[in-house]
Amino acid sequence: MRVSGLFRLVALIFALVTTWVFIRSYNGFNMKTIRLPRWMGSVPRETRVEKTKCGLSKPCPENFFSFKLSSGAANVVGPSMCFENHLIMSPVKNNVGRGLNIALVNEPTALVKFLKEIQEGVLVLVASYDDPGTKMNDEIRNLFSNLGSSYAKQLGFRDSWVFLGAKDLKSKSPFEQFLKNDPNTNKYEGWPELLELEGCVPRKVF
Repeated sequence: MRVSGLFRLVALIFALVTTWVFIRSYNGFNMKTIRLPRWMGSVPRETRVEKTKCGLSKPCPENFFSFKLSSGAANVVGPSMCFENHLIMSPVKNNVGRGLNIALVNEPTALVKFLKEIQEGVLVLVASYDDPGTKMNDEIRNLFSNLGSSYAKQLGFRDSWVFLGAKDLKSKSPFEQFLKNDPNTNKYEGWPELLELEGCVPRKVF
């Protein structure tokens, strides 16, 4: 009886010790799970990229128009024009063609017809496609020069050109890019590379 009683005492002590170890381990696990959300809370939040009008690299200030022009690439990819986040012309819209693609913008008044009818305060957006210069006569070149172009008079066969101007500017437009068709520097066979022009235009034109 004494031996069996001793075994019972040892078994009881063992059970108590085992239970105590289990409880400590369980409590330790709970402490870790409680602290886990705090650790997770320190993870940096996902940064949101601010969307800009016409996909500009940075937003325009207030009282400025946003625009983006892309010339055509060779005679394969057509030009595109975006103004104030409105896609005016693009190959997707199927409203571009060979030569000069021109958009006349006068917000909030209606669009006006063509170069000679352009009124003050109207913005003119131009993007070339394939061949912008062959059919341009001296009168057309002078009209573009009066809109602020620095390159209209030298525009030639298959040159790349993007331009934003307005009537009767006091100086040349700062929004213009021109690339001469040169077999030694052309990116495509027979054509220079695509040009892109983007920026912010004061709502009171220049």
